[in-house]
Amino acid sequence: MLVMKFGGTSVGDASCFVRVAAIVSIHLQQRPVVVVSAMSGVTNTLLSLARQAQSGDSTVTATPVADLMARHRAVVTQAITSTTERQKATMALDGFERDLTSILTGVCLVREATARSLDAIVSYGEKMSAMLLAAVLRDRGCPARAVSAEDLIITDSNHGQAVPLIPESNRRITRHVSAVQKSGEVPVITGFIARSTSGATTTLSRGGSDYSASLIGAALKAEEIWIWTDVDGVLTADPRLVPQARPLAYLSYAEAAELSYFGAKVLHPRTVAPAVGRSIPVWIKNTFNPSAVGTIITASRPAAAGAPGNGDILRAVTSMAGMSLITVQGAGMIGVPGIAGRVFSAVAAIGASVMMISQSSSEYNICFVVSKEWHEKVTEAVRREFVYELKNGDISEVLTRDIAVLAAVGEGMRGTPGVAGRLFAALGRAGINVVAIAQGSSELNISLVVEESQRVAAVLCIHQEFIG
Repeated sequence: MLVMKFGGTSVGDASCFVRVAAIVSIHLQQRPVVVVSAMSGVTNTLLSLARQAQSGDSTVTATPVADLMARHRAVVTQAITSTTERQKATMALDGFERDLTSILTGVCLVREATARSLDAIVSYGEKMSAMLLAAVLRDRGCPARAVSAEDLIITDSNHGQAVPLIPESNRRITRHVSAVQKSGEVPVITGFIARSTSGATTTLSRGGSDYSASLIGAALKAEEIWIWTDVDGVLTADPRLVPQARPLAYLSYAEAAELSYFGAKVLHPRTVAPAVGRSIPVWIKNTFNPSAVGTIITASRPAAAGAPGNGDILRAVTSMAGMSLITVQGAGMIGVPGIAGRVFSAVAAIGASVMMISQSSSEYNICFVVSKEWHEKVTEAVRREFVYELKNGDISEVLTRDIAVLAAVGEGMRGTPGVAGRLFAALGRAGINVVAIAQGSSELNISLVVEESQRVAAVLCIHQEFIG
């Protein structure tokens, strides 16, 4: 069995749907299970509609919704030739439009878009995409059925970033997908969305369709999971920053997890975990260049890759802009137990995620990184927690600084002397100031903080030094 996930750019318009249908049809003997994202940009559009409705703008249910639906109706007219399939797809889109309009009207009336409402609204992107792809497949003689992951993946009620309940989800995935395949149809499953134990629609966080595919692949004990995107595999760096970036033939699970966590857009950060448990290879492939080999992600180096070379010390460099470095400092912190616990409890209480942590050996300060959109709320939360210490001078400052985070990743760094020295020497020669450093005990990732203005130069410098 093969799980094939197609991202938003892979189903960006009618011609893309036709291309995806052709790819799926080639692999019918491998019993494909298809997972699909919303058409590119649709999730952002749906969120924009929700914000417009929340403002009380009742016109949102007219032209804006009609424009969104017109894009999906174009797929029906341009990619489906059968009159019967066109009628079915048109009726389905009519139903989706009525339901979406009803929800937006409710949001407009109460002028409030709850997290639960937002999940319900954005789910229509995947639902329409799965329905259309199943119709295009049937139109080309391939029996297919659209399946909502709301019937497959069960989660907690953490809307926007729901956590799957694995045992129950596995049972449902196995039962539903097996039934569809026994009927001779290809399951076309919505990515990203799920259902809570209370029956409400939930989502797995932005970009979560990759994670959906991995969860489904693990539950079905698939032979492989293929993530189809718009690049020839995982690249050594963002090609927009490094024109010399090239595809990697392979990555380990650990390397892929580090890269995705630190900003590599080709893979959702949680994708690898379910595959690891079943030792399922994950391939990154290009929908627009299907003959390209792509990148295989496995537990260990494939034999076909040959012996490790000097270029394997550092496999890739990734970066994240739009981050903030929060520094809590003061002489009154030295030797006082529980300071770090109070800092991060205050941050956790407002739901912010901490990217990196650094503490001076003198215990004079604690530094940590959060997304820039959170820095004001985080700073306020920390100040509230330490209002007494700030008043008495035990803590002198809570500072915020705009920065970027870089990660240099490669299992070849493990046990290789001098890698960190070489990396920081290269940055020093380039005049790049390193604000903070973190290296995990696994020795496969060196993470560092630089001024946001020096992010591109730092990525170019590290890539040139180790990868070329």
